[in-house]
Amino acid sequence: MISDKMAAAINTQVNREMYSAYLYLAMSAYSESIDLPGFANWFRIQYQEEMVHAFGLYDYLISRDYTPVLLAIEQPPKAFGTPLEIFKAALEHEKKVTAWINELVTMAVAEQDYAAQSFLQWYVKEQVEEEATAKLIIQELKMAGNDGSTLFMINRELGARVFTAPVVGQ
Repeated sequence: MISDKMAAAINTQVNREMYSAYLYLAMSAYSESIDLPGFANWFRIQYQEEMVHAFGLYDYLISRDYTPVLLAIEQPPKAFGTPLEIFKAALEHEKKVTAWINELVTMAVAEQDYAAQSFLQWYVKEQVEEEATAKLIIQELKMAGNDGSTLFMINRELGARVFTAPVVGQ
């Protein structure tokens, strides 16, 4: 049985993951508007991943006999600046998500909710990967500087990303 407090906290994280998806979709739209379709593709796939993350939490709540409550999703920004600034914003957001996931794990430990602790470990590992990926792209963009041909290559590389649905909790 999941406590009301734990269920409410996970329910809030569903909303945060939905916002993350919405944020990445906004970053995708912005990237299209500045003629970087590869960046747009990368962010659109990130949107899809965040939706999988949200539904993983949603399904977990249902499996614990808690009916998720859908909360309003905040509107993301419309513009993000340079490609480097977009990825810096993405990294900062992922750091927030990491902190939120860590808070959930801390709560699960305090409540001795072993099922939640086990389930949330997938999200802990996922956040390590999310931050590392953003940092790597930031490094590439820093190295590129104002070199248009290098930006072209990064755009091409990001455009090659293909969505592969992760299996949440494994």
